Amino acid sequence: MAGIGTEVLFIAGFGPIDRNIAESRGLYGESLGIPFKEDAGGYLYTGSLQGAKHFALWPLFQAAQSCFGSESWPGEIPIPQAWLEFEVENVQKATADLESRGYRMLIKNKKEPWGQTVSRFISPEGLLVGVTFTPTMREK
Repeated sequence: MAGIGTEVLFIAGFGPIDRNIAESRGLYGESLGIPFKEDAGGYLYTGSLQGAKHFALWPLFQAAQSCFGSESWPGEIPIPQAWLEFEVENVQKATADLESRGYRMLIKNKKEPWGQTVSRFISPEGLLVGVTFTPTMREK
């Protein structure tokens, strides 16, 4: 398609950003029966749902830590209701393309402790959107 600067390979992950971990765990884990694994800090995730490589309940304080290095979300930036990550071929190129189109990055080309490289921004709908390179999700 002409004019496209970034090619999305697949949806790398999606999930709500929860303000009440117990309520979210009750809905998704207990009521809907999603078999979550749990990491430190209450991050619940699974790779077993069809249609997404990764579905997780991401605590707001962890999203804030990833984007801002603090457990508090800044008051001047709308609190996202969910997160969505698109796996791309080249995070740096995708980041530059998105910035050239007027999107303000919260973080750029950040290497996360789990090996993912990500840039994140808030979408017009209020989602925390990432463009990513996630080595563990790539075909071997």
